[in-house]
Amino acid sequence: MEKNQVKQIIEALIFITDTPLSVQTISDILGETGLGHNVETLVQDIGKEYEERRSPMELKFIANGYQLATRKEFAPWIHRLYKEKTTLRLSASAMETLSIIAYKQPITRSEIEEIRGVEATGVLETLLERKLIRIVGRKETIGRPLLYGTTTEFLRHFGLGHLTELPSIEEISSGEEPAAETEISTEETE
Repeated sequence: MEKNQVKQIIEALIFITDTPLSVQTISDILGETGLGHNVETLVQDIGKEYEERRSPMELKFIANGYQLATRKEFAPWIHRLYKEKTTLRLSASAMETLSIIAYKQPITRSEIEEIRGVEATGVLETLLERKLIRIVGRKETIGRPLLYGTTTEFLRHFGLGHLTELPSIEEISSGEEPAAETEISTEETE
């Protein structure tokens, strides 16, 4: 199959999915159709084409895969269309707990509570419900407490390809008090 036909198939796959597609997943779907083509190079070519024509969409590497997203400058109009659906509101305590989990994972509830100095059960339930964290196992200690870690949905909401893209603690420790409520915009990934 010709290179342009394979690129069109890849673009259609990325367009239609609601979750990021890894190069391996795309290769598996293409099967023999993709033989002789470097899927990663074709994906990058698609991204360059969107960039060159200044499309309102861009191809982003998010959560270990590729996904089409709208550019930030179009967020106000998308927000008008979807109103509250595009914004996930998290309290300061939820953001604090989520940050602890992101940087210290895997981590137990009691370890989170020790760092925060307050009880965290309700906040953990909220983060689990919103699929920003998940139970990743049990700690090999007395009582075998649950271990928590972040999810692919966490990466999507924060626009990260990998956890390694999180800013260092030194970069974010400016000493400022967090806002009472933080909004996570999802316009880019919707």
